Order: sequence, then structure tokens, then C-alpha cells
Amino acid sequence: MPRRAAPPDPRPVAPTPDLFVAARRGFHHEVGFGIDAGRSRRGVVTVTGRVEPRHLNINGVVHGGVYATILDTAMGAAVVSLLNAGETTATTSLYVEFLRAAREGETLTARGEVLRRGRHIAFAEGNLTGSDGRRFSQARGTWYIWSTEPAAAPAR
Repeated sequence: MPRRAAPPDPRPVAPTPDLFVAARRGFHHEVGFGIDAGRSRRGVVTVTGRVEPRHLNINGVVHGGVYATILDTAMGAAVVSLLNAGETTATTSLYVEFLRAAREGETLTARGEVLRRGRHIAFAEGNLTGSDGRRFSQARGTWYIWSTEPAAAPAR
């Protein structure tokens, strides 16, 4: 029996031009964290939120996926802030180190910063801190960048 061709991989759509409007929706928003526009700029984005019972794992501390989500959001938004018209991006790798556990009631702040933005790859780092400045987690990641325009056919 002949094999069917696999459908093409989905590609993200171009982000809304206003990053802070776009940030009011999406997974990180559903988890209860948002971009702090006052502490963000091109290439650097801050995400904050308060730990609620829904963020806890079975041990009563913040689930690692919450750390990963807000760090990915801060770093990814920092990359998005550097995109040109007609470009889009997606996380290709994310490395998170869990340094200490946060508990219910803690206000967490993730700061993501682009270290280098190339033509097709961006590198970013992030730190997650508590209200007293203690670092709870740190992360690094890469983002692939491509044009939303179809590639031109090679010249013959």
C-alpha cells in the first residue's frame, strides 16, 4: 500500500504588530501571567504574575511547567520585539534550570533578553525572580525566524 504524504508542519502566523495587545491572549495569559509593558523594551521583556493554587504541583510548590511557560514567554516576546515586518518566530529549544521552589502567594518576575538575533536564529536568556530578588530559575533558548512570505524560486 502506498504511503500518504504527511501534511506540512504548521507554521506560526505573523504576530500582531502591537506585542502588548497580542500578549493579552495565549497560554501564558490563561496561566495568569502577563507582560509588564513598563519594564519591557526592544529586545527585553518582563513577565509577571502571582502564584495561585492552580500553579502548584503535588508537593505544594510551583510546577516546573509554570517556570518554563513564563520564561519562554519573556524570552520569546523579547525575540518578537525585534522582528521585522513579514517575519515570524517559534521556540526551537528551551533549557530551564530550577534553582529553588516558589510557593503560593509569591510574585514571580521573568525577564527575557535577546543575546543575539541573526537572520534565521535568535538566542535569548531569562531569569525568574521573586519579589525579594531571589532567583528561582534561569533559562536559555533559541528561536527560529522566518519570513511569512513564500521563498522566491531560485534563479536559473
